[in-house]
Amino acid sequence: MNNQKLTAQDLRNRYINFFAKKHGHREIKGASLIPENDPTVLFTTAGMHPLVPFLMGAPHAEGKRLTDVQKCIRTDDIDEVGDMCHLTFFEMLGNWSLGDYFKEEAIKMSFEFLTKELGLSLKNLAFSCFAGDSDAPKDEESANVWRNLGVSDDRIAFLPKKNNWWGPAGLTGPCGPDTEMFFWTGEGEAPKKFDSDDAKWVEIWNDVFMQYNKTAEGTYEPLKQQNVDTGMGLERVLTVMNGAKSPFETELFDEVIKEIRLLGNYSEANEEIQKSERIISDHLRAGTFILGDRFAVTPSNVDQGYVLRRLIRRAIRHGRKVGIEVDFCRKLAGIFVKNYCDFYTELLENQERIFSEMAMEEERFGKTLNNGIAVLKKEMTKFESQKSEGLNVFAENFFFEMFATYGFPIEMIIEELENSGWIKDAKDKDFVTANFDKFFKEHQDLSRAGADKKFAGGLADHSEEVTKLHTATHLLHKALRTVLGEHVEQRGSNITAERLRFDFCHGEKMTPEQIKKVEDIVNEQIKNALPVSYEEMTVDEAKEKGAMGLFESKYGEKVKVYTMGEDEKRTVFSREICGGPHVNNTSELKSFKILKEESSSGGIRRIKAVVGV
Repeated sequence: MNNQKLTAQDLRNRYINFFAKKHGHREIKGASLIPENDPTVLFTTAGMHPLVPFLMGAPHAEGKRLTDVQKCIRTDDIDEVGDMCHLTFFEMLGNWSLGDYFKEEAIKMSFEFLTKELGLSLKNLAFSCFAGDSDAPKDEESANVWRNLGVSDDRIAFLPKKNNWWGPAGLTGPCGPDTEMFFWTGEGEAPKKFDSDDAKWVEIWNDVFMQYNKTAEGTYEPLKQQNVDTGMGLERVLTVMNGAKSPFETELFDEVIKEIRLLGNYSEANEEIQKSERIISDHLRAGTFILGDRFAVTPSNVDQGYVLRRLIRRAIRHGRKVGIEVDFCRKLAGIFVKNYCDFYTELLENQERIFSEMAMEEERFGKTLNNGIAVLKKEMTKFESQKSEGLNVFAENFFFEMFATYGFPIEMIIEELENSGWIKDAKDKDFVTANFDKFFKEHQDLSRAGADKKFAGGLADHSEEVTKLHTATHLLHKALRTVLGEHVEQRGSNITAERLRFDFCHGEKMTPEQIKKVEDIVNEQIKNALPVSYEEMTVDEAKEKGAMGLFESKYGEKVKVYTMGEDEKRTVFSREICGGPHVNNTSELKSFKILKEESSSGGIRRIKAVVGV
């Protein structure tokens, strides 16, 4: 095992410096966790997600070679968190080629970083490549680059699409083979031959080669612009570099887990308690970053807010399992803010919101749990005289409804039933668990079907309707500042092909007169047929021109500034830093109508609107 130790900040710096200073990449700032103008996913799930328009061919203001650190949330495996490896929030180190270098140079840079910069021994590394199928050939090109770097055939595995292929994100679009890098984490020397099914080989990096476009007919055509998209998980590499068995044994979680044990008044943890510690620390770290994001998501019963609520409440339940009853979420969130704020400055800027929302959600959930216990006890009392008949006297979906309505996990339900004498043996436990699992699976299937329908469009829909609605957000933003005041700033945007949703900071409900005035201003600019154009310039130049740049921390040295209304005869109506997409003239929108104005969260209002009606 490699003995070199790195801190998280050391690793971030080494990665960025390697690609930026040594290999000509421009560093860009990571994007928000809440995808901007993209209804296809709830959270930013990978470093490539915010770059989709540029991977599709749009020119990036910083050029064709980019690198960054991107914070990500993945929710597919929330129920798996608690083991040694699954994480909800993670940091992705990435470098991209937008039609510049391709397989050979990408692989050589990856190899150089692993073996020279990090000092990992080739003896502990292995690699996988695409095995080929009827859609695309075997990726011997990548394998040959690895061979030329000194990798033996025993350490190169050719795997099918499910292992070594990325995309498309939706039904159609860019996709291609990838090559993955693995590090041996087992005891002693790594085996001579690489077995990808051996869990002791841990994937630490992935180079995706976007060389095909999947058509609506299902065929794979060569892309005109071939891209490289890479991703290295910071937590996994930090684990490897520290010789740890899991990310939870690194600096990222060490202080929080010590605090959990202090609050729970214990010093040693068995396997079950360790699982709860991991769930608490993972979920509250993810919750801290979601609450600290500049787009101001707070706990709710829909979309991102529902995921956030689920994370916090699951952490609270496991807090009770390790002996922590109340008021701990805010304290643990404070440790994460302290340890991450030097790099993620938004956490410090938004710490009051993080702390207050954590505390309020913990208080709300405490009341919900108490209500749930009362309902469960009432139901048990109701059937007390029928206890001898067994657990089937309860309504068939009762145990799941306790979870769905009151947040009661199955283990808490079983515990209460045991304490009241309803569960007498393992057979009774199995009955409750099987009953719960049946309805939980039905619930999951319905949720997935809904999500598939909601997010069927794939990443970054740039259809004509979405382009019009995106353009309308600029007009709306300016109109709101005109009517309500210069304090108005965008706090989020979500666009589907049917409508736009625009969140902005404002402390009061808009009056009908204000809504009408905003509508009139936007429609006036549509009627004026303003030309829409853009220039690339530095952030300072954009400021000098009066451009709105509300999220400047995410920009590189150069930005795109979109202007609406500037030609020989007109003055500027709106000038804003943005990545697109936009129409060429405001007249293409035809008309603008506000459907609803409502509260989104504390101090944040939300408008839903349509165009072309």
